[in-house]
Amino acid sequence: MRVIVVGAGVIGLSCAIRLAEGGYDVAVFARDLPLETTSSVAAAIWYPYLSAPEDRVAGWSRTSYEEFAKLAEVEPSVQLLHGREFLVERTPDPRWADVLPDLTRVGSPPVGFADGWSFTTPVIDMPAYLPALVKRLEAAGGTLTRAALSALPTGADLVVNCTGLGARLTASDPTVTPVRGQVLTVEPCGLTEWLLADRSPDEMTYVVPRRNDVVVGGTSQPGDWNLTVDPRTSSEILERAAELVPQLRMAKVIRQRVGLRPARPTIRCELVRTRSGEPIIHCYGHGGSGVTVSWGCADEVFELVQGV
Repeated sequence: MRVIVVGAGVIGLSCAIRLAEGGYDVAVFARDLPLETTSSVAAAIWYPYLSAPEDRVAGWSRTSYEEFAKLAEVEPSVQLLHGREFLVERTPDPRWADVLPDLTRVGSPPVGFADGWSFTTPVIDMPAYLPALVKRLEAAGGTLTRAALSALPTGADLVVNCTGLGARLTASDPTVTPVRGQVLTVEPCGLTEWLLADRSPDEMTYVVPRRNDVVVGGTSQPGDWNLTVDPRTSSEILERAAELVPQLRMAKVIRQRVGLRPARPTIRCELVRTRSGEPIIHCYGHGGSGVTVSWGCADEVFELVQGV
């Protein structure tokens, strides 16, 4: 069976790998190559965020956690790192906590926070991980081609639509909307643990150390299509983060970037058929959880393809 996957972010590549390694003839077509996608901007800590429905997201996330834990043993761009999240009010354990080996409540969170927990989770260095996925795809016989598509292609036995925000066009779906995220990367400054601490939806703070840099964020701005870095926002992000992680005050800023999370009321992962009966699998609308649910969604897409 010849399968065309449209989209080369983390969802498209993960789905394509599952299919290619499962014996399908897979070609990936994408307007943006992997390092040009929103996925490349992500801090990429395994953490379900801005995605629904909760039960399906929890299941996909568990599958992905287990896959990343295996990858951490063989893939340098994937690490298991310990860290802490601070919360402004007392909060029950998250629905996905059962997959974590070491979730522990923080005894005394910083001023301004009422609760918190620590746990070990995968951290994925996307600028290195995405090229590694492409190599894995090609090793399995798949291909990746840049193609500016105004609609889903024809000429394959099956099309898998992983176009993220592009699904507004490829699936005629206006419910997919951007949630703007601005981040900085700074030089390593001795950090070995990640930190999450959101005082409000407008004041996101995350600090995620990787092998060669530290990602500092961020913003969550619904409906904002602006891809231009705002210097004032960068200053505010860095100041919020430095209040909790003072080492950041001395760290040199390497890069500032913006990504648009593809939000949707619920993630769409389903098989449909065109009026002429051609099968299409839609897999988009992952919000801020693309990396977190990537392998779980890829497994589901593989199962859907087997049922065609």
